[in-house]
Amino acid sequence: MQTFSYDSDLIGGSIQVRECRIIADLLLRGASPEQWQEAIQQQNLLQIRSPASAKRIAQALRKRLERLDAPFWRAIRDGDEELATQVAFCAALERNLLLVEYIETVLKDAFVTRAEVLERYHWGEFLEDRSHRDPAIETWTESSRKKMGQVIYRMLAEVGLLRSTRSMKLQHLLVRPEVRVLLEDSQRQRIKACLEVSSATAQ
Repeated sequence: MQTFSYDSDLIGGSIQVRECRIIADLLLRGASPEQWQEAIQQQNLLQIRSPASAKRIAQALRKRLERLDAPFWRAIRDGDEELATQVAFCAALERNLLLVEYIETVLKDAFVTRAEVLERYHWGEFLEDRSHRDPAIETWTESSRKKMGQVIYRMLAEVGLLRSTRSMKLQHLLVRPEVRVLLEDSQRQRIKACLEVSSATAQ
């Protein structure tokens, strides 16, 4: 029997829209392994000082985007900043069940109870709760846990669900109609619900 595991890439970074546009373009062009290497290593399109870091970030973002389909890639590459950000956030959700469940529980509860701010300590409590499903969480270092929390807050601020990572004030997110259509057409109802979490009301 296979044990459940949260296969998360949250330590890899936040939404990174500019970088996602570059990766989306390479995916849409069907770039060969040689072309990937040329773009990321030689041309340094991601503009990252260390070639090793560039390769790691490119791989992490590629793994996120490859879980989506070409229409999503086009929206990231060709869309305006708001549209590209929302779709790149969908890619992060598609790749990170832990982020999805955090939004479905902690963030949704904050909106339902009309809390003004997102409490940082809830992240630790959330991980404690999830460790019953995935005991490996118990082995994560304190610094790793903290870093993941920071990445999540940064994503929520970038997409517009938080005013800033400093204030942690919750705000309503107006989901773009194009994003709704992409998610409905590909039957990603769970991810759509995550984006619409600020509209959550008590059942």
